[in-house]
Amino acid sequence: MHFDQRTQQALREFGLSTAEIEEVSEAVVEATAEDANAIEAFFEGVDTVYSDMEMAHSASDFPEHGLEYVDLYTHADDLRGYIKFDGWGAYVEGGRVLSDSVVELTLGPTVDDRVRFAADRDDL
Repeated sequence: MHFDQRTQQALREFGLSTAEIEEVSEAVVEATAEDANAIEAFFEGVDTVYSDMEMAHSASDFPEHGLEYVDLYTHADDLRGYIKFDGWGAYVEGGRVLSDSVVELTLGPTVDDRVRFAADRDDL
């Protein structure tokens, strides 16, 4: 079970049994894995993406990135991994699907921000 002790206690105080808490925990783990799969599928076969990332060397509001790969893994409710662009990359510290055409990744050091990505600039 991935809930910390305080969360488990609060859930018990709201009337959930240990079995119900475990069931909720498993549902969260499954949802995290489904999100990771959906995000990877979003990037699959895409060579160029656009983002709302602020970049010092870009004059565009939605810079273009040559995409090499996205590699995600999950552990309980954590979604982590790496996104690799032409010549640079960033750690992924979370993510979610916003729509069929846009995903959001929380990128780690060097970016430290939530960034939306789309295969079409107009979708941002």
